[in-house]
Amino acid sequence: MNNQETTSILKQLQDGEISLEVAQQKINSLMYNGISDLNFDTHRHVRTGIPEVIFCKNKTLDQVLHIFQHAQKHNLNLLGTWVSPEMQKGISAKVPGLKYNAMGRTLICGEGKPINELSTVAVISGGTSDQPFVEEAFETARFLGNNVEKFTDIGVAGIHRLFDKLERIKKANVIIAVAGMEGALASVIAGLTDKPIIAVPTSVGYGASFNGLTPLLAMLNSCAPGVSVVNIDNGFGAACKASQINRLVEEKRNEKISKA
Repeated sequence: MNNQETTSILKQLQDGEISLEVAQQKINSLMYNGISDLNFDTHRHVRTGIPEVIFCKNKTLDQVLHIFQHAQKHNLNLLGTWVSPEMQKGISAKVPGLKYNAMGRTLICGEGKPINELSTVAVISGGTSDQPFVEEAFETARFLGNNVEKFTDIGVAGIHRLFDKLERIKKANVIIAVAGMEGALASVIAGLTDKPIIAVPTSVGYGASFNGLTPLLAMLNSCAPGVSVVNIDNGFGAACKASQINRLVEEKRNEKISKA
C-alpha cells in the first residue's frame, strides 16, 4: 500500500463513485496480503517508515519462499533476516535476482530505499567474531536508505585501533557499536563522541559471557551517557533505530533549507 493508492480511493469516495463501505473495504484490502497461512503487512512502511521484514529462523522453506515470490511478483522491497545458507539456496533457485549476505544471513528482494548520502551510520565492532551482526546491521541500514561505513576489529584490547579511526567515525550521525565479551566498546565510544550510540551486545565470548548476557548488562550499566542498547545479537534492531534517528535529522535539515 502507498499514499498514491490511498489517495485514489479517497478521490473515488469524494467524487461519489464508491460508497464509504466500499472505500473502507478497499483500504483494508491494501493493508495486508494473505499468503498461505501468513499475512504480508504492506502498510508497515506507511505507518513506520520501515517496510515488511521477515525473521526467517523457525519458518519453513515453503513459508519464506511464498513471501519472497509474492514480493518479487508485486515489485515490493523485502528483507529477510537470519536466513540460513540452505534456505537461501532453496529460495534463490525459484526467485532469481535476490541479494544474499552469507555472513549477515540477510536476503533482500528489490533495491530498498534509495541511499541518502547525508543519512550516515557508522557500524563499529570489537572483533571479527562479531562480524555476522555487523553485516546484519550494515545490510539493514542500507536497505532502509542509509549511507553506512563499517569499522571492524577495533575493540578495547587494542584501543589504538579505535583512535586511528575516530575522526571518521565521529562524522556519522549515528554510531552502532557491536561487541561481545565484556561489551566495553560502547562505553568507550560514548565517552569520545557527542553522537547517539546504539549498542549491540553479541553472544561472542567465553563461558562467563553467558551467551551475551554479560555484554548486555555491561552496556545497560554504562557510565557514559547517550548509550541505547538493543537485544543480544540484534543488528537488525540497531539499524532500524539508527534509520529512525537519521530520518529525524533529515527532516530537520530539510526544514532549515526550506526556511533559508
